Amino acid sequence: MRPETLHELFAANLPRHAEKVFLIDPAREATYAEVDARADAVAAQLTARGVRPGDRVLVQVRKGIAEVEALLGVTRAGAVLVDISTAWTAEQVRFVAQDCEASLLVVEPAMARTLVASGLDPARILSTLADLPDHAFEPLPRYPDDLAAIIYTSGSTGKPKGVMVSHANVLQGARSVAEYLGLTEADRVLSVLPYSFDYGFNQLTTMMLVGGSVVHQPVAMASEIVRSLERHAVTGLAAVPPLWIQLVRLLAATPTPLPALRYVTNSGGKIPRNILELMSHMFGKAQIFLMYGLTEAFRSTYLAPERFTAKMGSIGRAIPGADVFVIRHGEGVAGPGEQGELVHRGPLVCQGYWNRPEATAEKIRPCPELFGLIGDEPVVYSGDIVRIDEDGDLWFVGRNDALIKTSGYRVSPDEVEDLVHRSGLAADVVAFGVQDEMLGQSVQVAVTLLGGATREALLAHCRAVMPAYMVPQRIHVWPKDMPRTASGKLARPEVIRACQPAAAPFPAP
Repeated sequence: MRPETLHELFAANLPRHAEKVFLIDPAREATYAEVDARADAVAAQLTARGVRPGDRVLVQVRKGIAEVEALLGVTRAGAVLVDISTAWTAEQVRFVAQDCEASLLVVEPAMARTLVASGLDPARILSTLADLPDHAFEPLPRYPDDLAAIIYTSGSTGKPKGVMVSHANVLQGARSVAEYLGLTEADRVLSVLPYSFDYGFNQLTTMMLVGGSVVHQPVAMASEIVRSLERHAVTGLAAVPPLWIQLVRLLAATPTPLPALRYVTNSGGKIPRNILELMSHMFGKAQIFLMYGLTEAFRSTYLAPERFTAKMGSIGRAIPGADVFVIRHGEGVAGPGEQGELVHRGPLVCQGYWNRPEATAEKIRPCPELFGLIGDEPVVYSGDIVRIDEDGDLWFVGRNDALIKTSGYRVSPDEVEDLVHRSGLAADVVAFGVQDEMLGQSVQVAVTLLGGATREALLAHCRAVMPAYMVPQRIHVWPKDMPRTASGKLARPEVIRACQPAAAPFPAP
């Protein structure tokens, strides 16, 4: 029978793969059958604690086998999974618990103590999974359109919003990605990204779909990742740009054969051009997939690896089962050479934001420019500006609300950052605009300089490779690695806020 829900997706593996290793932690492994038994124990405990189908259960557990057992236990009990990063503070945990009206919180003992001390009812907390008794449990019935999970955004630009995804959304996402990556039961992925991040969660669900294995990498250090790729004969690796920059630079300095690695994927932002140029040499014969997605639609586009060299940096075309369009508001669909906002249509479109109907109506709504093609079917407005080339491939330009308007030009922060990265002088880079009476906005960048680099050398590089209007008016030198979000991306708003007090431009040269 074709699986229709998240717990059915996992259970479908048991007839053929019960004794196969499903999850690998640094200190232990667990087969499909062992994870199944522990998920039963979690589900039984949840129902004994009063959790009912449709209730929200918050999970904040360190990355590893226990976290997956908790996730599967929640869905097996018919509840809605609300998995959040262990990097989030007690204040953030309390906010999410209140926002989604969680009936139970599954957290680490230290967090449990902090929450109880702050006044949270201990009866709403489950602080350990290790001692739960084995207990056979019959999964409670759920349906494809039922809510499966609420994925909270990082909240870097305000309070976190909960994106509602159905069981059908989750399964379609797994099937689509598994199709274009060519995944099989022989695959073994290295899981670096958190399961609270839709990109990381999709790695888990694709392996459930094909009967593969997941190697957990709790420490996201480049050197440790390379060791795990070797030690566990990993076939697939997914990461975000800041981590790819570190990995590629490490492998460039210390070449390491990775014969088992079959593919690598990127999402969550643009990889700088100079890093992309190195990637094809760093990973042997591994296929490189450049992807684009947003939480409200899981995954939207990918660039087929055979076009990587010719279209280096492109985000490609729509994934299987989805449609994407580039919209010029008030005009129509963009043609070759034009740019506009990317909108996404299809079965991956989420159910909206939890308890935020106004925000949902703003993000997911009919598109007048597409009425002749799809009528009043709602689409997800990404808020991202992309360009379509002569072949129909898409190129990310920037966030609609992040473009810098300077001297009459619209400048993409991503383009500025890419050119700064090409200097070979900077590690982390964040470009942004600052209000300026004469320019409208001045272009500024925050950078973490590599050893031996100077602000003056970087400014000289910018003047050599950028048009005058794009040259940063100020370079803010960050003293160490820049802060990251829970999903591993650069915490851009935090960096920009920290730079604001010193944001006056350089004196004119």
